[in-house]
Amino acid sequence: MSQRALSVSRMTGNRSTFADWYQAVVREADMAEPSPVRGAMVIKPWGYGVWEEMQRDLDRRIKETGHQNAYFPLFIPLSFIAKEAEHVEGFAKEMAVVTHHRLKNIDGKLQPDPEAKLEEPYIVRPTSETIIGDAFSRWIKSHRDLPVLLNQWANVVRWEMRPRLFLRTTEFLWQEGHTAHASQKEAVEETMRMLDVYRAFAEDTLAMPVIPGEKPANERFPGAVATYSIEAMMQDGKALQAGTSHYLGTHFSEAQNIRFQDDAGELSYCHTTSWGLSTRMVGGVIMSHGDDDGLRLPPAVAPRQVVIVPMLRDKPEDAQVLEFAEALVTALRGQRCFDERVRVLLDTRAQKSADKRWNWVRRGAPIIVEIGARDAASGTVTFMRRDVLRDGDKIRSHALPRDEFVAKVPGILAEMQKGLFEEAKKRTHANIRTDIGSWDALAEYFGAAGDDENVEFKGWVRAPWSKPEGAELEAIDARLKTLKLTLRNAPADQPKSVGPCLFTGKPGVEEVLISRAY
Repeated sequence: MSQRALSVSRMTGNRSTFADWYQAVVREADMAEPSPVRGAMVIKPWGYGVWEEMQRDLDRRIKETGHQNAYFPLFIPLSFIAKEAEHVEGFAKEMAVVTHHRLKNIDGKLQPDPEAKLEEPYIVRPTSETIIGDAFSRWIKSHRDLPVLLNQWANVVRWEMRPRLFLRTTEFLWQEGHTAHASQKEAVEETMRMLDVYRAFAEDTLAMPVIPGEKPANERFPGAVATYSIEAMMQDGKALQAGTSHYLGTHFSEAQNIRFQDDAGELSYCHTTSWGLSTRMVGGVIMSHGDDDGLRLPPAVAPRQVVIVPMLRDKPEDAQVLEFAEALVTALRGQRCFDERVRVLLDTRAQKSADKRWNWVRRGAPIIVEIGARDAASGTVTFMRRDVLRDGDKIRSHALPRDEFVAKVPGILAEMQKGLFEEAKKRTHANIRTDIGSWDALAEYFGAAGDDENVEFKGWVRAPWSKPEGAELEAIDARLKTLKLTLRNAPADQPKSVGPCLFTGKPGVEEVLISRAY
C-alpha cells in the first residue's frame, strides 16, 4: 500500500468502486466490522466515539425542545403489534420473534425446551409505538396530562437481507421520540418541529446538507397519516433517508385506547407522533465527506479533534519532545470550540510516527500534529488539516508558533466544519436536475439500472407530479422500480406554481425528488 491510506480510489462515476471505497473506509478507519450474527455489526471504539458525539449533540437538542428521556422494554407482546393492522403488515417480514424462555440439552444438543414455550410470543423491538402507546393509555387521563413528550435511546432489530455496515444492519442503534397531544394541530406542529431539529443537527453538526419534505403515500411509516424526512445526497449521487418524523393521527391511540378527558368532560383520542434517527447517519458522514485517503470527520463529531504524534527516536531529546507535547495538550484543553473543550489526544503508542500519522489520516482526525526535536526546541507546531490534506499529490503541512497555534485551533476547527458543509452543499445542488418533464426523459437520464452495485453516477431529479395515491401510485412505483428509482420526498420549499405531472400528465400540485437510494 502506498502512502495513501486506502487500496481503492473513490470515483463517484463508478458505483462498484464507490461501494468498495466505502467498505475500505469503514475498515481502514477502524469504524466497525461484521459480527458472527448475520447482518449485525461490531461498532469499534472510533466508530462508537463518533456515534457518542452525535448522540450527545442530538440529545441536547431533543431536551431543549421539552422532551424527557425514558426507556421501554426490548420485548413487545405479539398482541400489542397485532392491534394495529397496517403497522404489523409494514414490519411483518422484518420481525424477530421469541418463542421460548429456556434451552434444554436434548440428545446432546442445546435446543429450545418444548416445555418452555411462551404462552404469547414476544417481538424483538422493531420500533416502540405499540408498547409506548400501552404506557400512554395508563398515564394519560385528562387534558392536564398533555402533552406527553418522550424520547428513548435504544437498539432495534429489523431482519435485514442485504446488510451493509452502518447503512443497513439487522440490529442498529437509534433514538425514537414518541409524543401525545390533545389536537391534530399540536401534533402536526410537533412533527414539523422535530423534523427541523433533525435538519439543523444534520447540517450544523454533521456538515451534511439535507432537503426536508413530505414522503409520498407509498413511503409512509406503517400506520402513519403523514411521514416527513430529511434526504441527503451521497458522493455517488444516491439519496440517504437521514431522519424521519411521523404524524400518526389517532390510529395508534384508537388501537391502544389512549384517551383523555377534555375540559368539557368529553373523552377524546390523543393525536400522537413518532420520529427517529439512527447509526446509519455514521455511514452518511462517511459517504458525504470521505476522500481517497479515508474518512474526513466534521470536527463537531470527531472523538478527537486534535491528535498529537510525538516523533520519538529512543534518543535523549525524546524527553524534551514529550514535555513539549504534554504542555501542548494541556494548553489545547483550555480552548473551547462548539461550546465544548477541544478534544485532544497525545498518541504515545510504541509505533513508528509515520504509521501513527497515517492511522489518524485514515480515521479522519481533523488536525494531526507531529512534534519532533526541532519543533520542541524552536517552540513550533507542525500540523496537517484533514479537510485539505493535499495539494495535488503533495501533503500540505502548516507550521505556527506554539501559542499562535493554540489560539487559532478553535477557529481552524470551525472553518473546517463550515468548509465541509459548503463543499457537500455545492455538490448536492449541482446535481439536482429540474429540466426533466416526462417519463421517457427520466428513463433516458438514469438509464438501465443494471447491477445496483455498478450503476453510473446520477444525481437527483426534481419534477412536478399530481400526488396520486392508491392504484395509480402503485403503478408509478412499480414503473420506477424497473430503473431502481424511488420517490424521496416533496421538498418543503415548493414553488408557487408547477407544470404537468411527469408521470400522469395531469396538472401538477407539487414537486417531488426522484433518485436511487440506500
